[in-house]
Amino acid sequence: MEAPGRLCAEPGCAEPGEFRAPLLGDRRPSDHPPEYRWLCLDHVRAFNAGYNFFSGMSPDEIHAAQRPLAGWERETRAFSATGGVDRPPRWADFSDPLDAIGARWRQAMPAERKDGKPLSGKDRDALRTLELEVDADRMALRRRYSELVRKYHPDRNGGDRSHEGALQRVIEAYQQLKASPAFA
Repeated sequence: MEAPGRLCAEPGCAEPGEFRAPLLGDRRPSDHPPEYRWLCLDHVRAFNAGYNFFSGMSPDEIHAAQRPLAGWERETRAFSATGGVDRPPRWADFSDPLDAIGARWRQAMPAERKDGKPLSGKDRDALRTLELEVDADRMALRRRYSELVRKYHPDRNGGDRSHEGALQRVIEAYQQLKASPAFA
């Protein structure tokens, strides 16, 4: 029971209203949540039996809605050529006057190095794993990798294999950065 203590919204019904049903004729914009009413089982069944998606549509509109590919002809933001830059999402209107969120994001790690070479998200994660700065060069990368391998390798720790997970992460991070265009 989703709504304890609620009565059915149908006039004259004293049964508990356990099931949500949308208000009929609710034509609110899609960015607003729909309004619901609570119905008992018998009335929600009657509502579902009488619900007609196509009510108020012309025959041409019904035909267009029933096409097999209806709704798929629009390009989604994720797959658009511009990545949705020309159509920002509604939450882009959010105001951050103190730059609290943006500053924290930029502080986490810059998107590119001082030499202008871009860093991917995996590159930034790998740099964090190796505890390196964004502008580290190949020599610093190799030096830090050697230090961490010596630190975590079981042969250097008397056969202690408790650091194998850390060693594996260090190796994966080094392989990622070694192949990255930022360190070419």
